[in-house]
Amino acid sequence: MHPQTTTDITPPARPALSGLVGNTPVLRISEPFAPADRGFWAKLEGFNPGGIKDRPGLHMVERARARGDLRPGARIIESTSGTLGLGLALAGMVYGHPVTLVTDPGLERSMSRLLTAYGAQVNVVSEPHPTGGWQQARRDRVAQLMKQHPGSWCPEQYNNPDNTTAYTPLALELASELGHIDVRVCSVGTGGHSAGVSRVLRHLYPQMQLVGVDTIGSTTFGQPARTRLMRGLGSSIYPRNVAYDNFSEVHWVAPSEAVWTCRQLASSHYATGGWSVGAVALVAGWLARTLPADTKIAAIFPDGPQRYLGTVYDDDYCAAHGLLDSPPAVEPEVIGRLDEKEVSRWTRCANVVDPLTLSDGVEETDVVGVLADSDAQEEGEAR
Repeated sequence: MHPQTTTDITPPARPALSGLVGNTPVLRISEPFAPADRGFWAKLEGFNPGGIKDRPGLHMVERARARGDLRPGARIIESTSGTLGLGLALAGMVYGHPVTLVTDPGLERSMSRLLTAYGAQVNVVSEPHPTGGWQQARRDRVAQLMKQHPGSWCPEQYNNPDNTTAYTPLALELASELGHIDVRVCSVGTGGHSAGVSRVLRHLYPQMQLVGVDTIGSTTFGQPARTRLMRGLGSSIYPRNVAYDNFSEVHWVAPSEAVWTCRQLASSHYATGGWSVGAVALVAGWLARTLPADTKIAAIFPDGPQRYLGTVYDDDYCAAHGLLDSPPAVEPEVIGRLDEKEVSRWTRCANVVDPLTLSDGVEETDVVGVLADSDAQEEGEAR
């Protein structure tokens, strides 16, 4: 027996975990959302270990380490509604960082258990802030924990430009898989993947149109902030990563409309996901029915259905929340301005601007709150 040399030692397996992310498949979606000779292509990001947020989770950590903002072994602390938490848990495992995720009682028990199984510490705030609600309570807890852990780092994904550049590989995958794209449909929360993918694809396809999909009760596109049932899209702030100038139009979708679409996807294509997937598929199907037949439409499905077995796919839950009453309308309602009225069902607006530029659509107190809380939010905030 000879002593084992350095070259004989197998490298640690953990860095190879990042190779599980990316190169997700695309699936053609047609009937019942569009006639058999029409349809759209869905990029199935649920094939990543934790969904689409694995991409920015890994990338933001990698870039912070390269700059020296995140030192070896330092703790990562972030507020999350779950999806980014999975990406950060993966990044912590890959790069050797402990991870603490601050959330609220709205996080599904299954997601909390999964995050814990992946090695993250889940810190749940018990009471909302008197004026700032759950978001401010989580923000305060993140600040408190960072003081307790000197040298810790917070990604601040809503304002972190690395959250946008993380999606360059996704854009290149779409271009390689589809060859050409006329219209892209995506959900919007932090604004990271809508801006990051569009920045690349617009260079390749200058005439490509970008259609954003939001939830009712979200302020991202100038609507009033309300308590929201849907997690995975929407926001209670105006994220600075959102590239408003890129959008040709925006659609707002209600929870019942997303549930119906998710279930239709599951029964017809054996591929489905959560709230964001249902909302995006509803809009992409309408576009496939109404645009010229040769229009190539690409939609991004951010995750799979596993997280939503107790909500979207639970009859008792959906019945208790009035989500099984009727299918969506065949077409959206139309408004001419983002703040023309408060929307309560599937609605479309083709005049997209930064909501902070609306002269009478945002109260001064709202702007102050936005600026104060802009580093505390995570895509999918539901309260």
